[in-house]
Amino acid sequence: MSEYTAELIDIIVECGLMVHAYADDTQVYVAMHTSDQAKATAMERLTNCIVKICDWMPSNRLKLNEDKTQVIWLGTRHQLSKLRENTLTLPNATVQFSTVVNDLGVQIDNQLSMSNHIAKLSRYCFFHLRQLRLIRQSLTLEAMNTLVQSFITNRLDSCNSVLIGVNSQLLQRMQVIQNAAARFITGARRFEHMTPVLRDHHWLPVQQRIKFKTAVLVYKCLHGMAPPYLTSYCLDMTLGVCRKQLKTHLFNCQRIC
Repeated sequence: MSEYTAELIDIIVECGLMVHAYADDTQVYVAMHTSDQAKATAMERLTNCIVKICDWMPSNRLKLNEDKTQVIWLGTRHQLSKLRENTLTLPNATVQFSTVVNDLGVQIDNQLSMSNHIAKLSRYCFFHLRQLRLIRQSLTLEAMNTLVQSFITNRLDSCNSVLIGVNSQLLQRMQVIQNAAARFITGARRFEHMTPVLRDHHWLPVQQRIKFKTAVLVYKCLHGMAPPYLTSYCLDMTLGVCRKQLKTHLFNCQRIC
């Protein structure tokens, strides 16, 4: 798939935009200031890039699905209040800017608070827990563990590294989900303190699971086991990184943010 879409990546880079691609999912993004001139320039570059993509696709027997195209502004509440543009005009459609978009299963809101993602995750997990309670009496302990792992724990762990630094109240909502799952398996009472229950079940609490996932990613970056686009943003300060290299790293981070 990477060879098949290599030309697409080249087109986007030639337009002066940044890109991430996974299978047939392509994300194009650009950093800008909130001044009128900067906004107009960014919108023009983005539109021109999409036009070139639309021209390239027929020659490769592909078609851009404009109905599934999503566009979102990302910034602080103050920055977003300065933006008035709410549509992007494409060759065959007009796309409304969204306040929340789906990125490979993660709900990203325009302030990166992750509140929408956690709300959707909560609805999903509690729906399945209610369904599982209906058949709990017919399940063995092993079956309950397997079902909770499949429907609940995997969802809590999926992409949870993006939740590092998220508001503690939102993380508490995820902890409530994990506590409910542990009660389902162990039969613990509703008002029973859950820390010993989680410890006896060998489950790390949600916040510790997020830190663990992040630590694993950092370890892989430092030992050449992670993709280059992650490794380049992880510097081992114990090796005495020169000031110029650190400034370059910080500048690249600002461009992405």
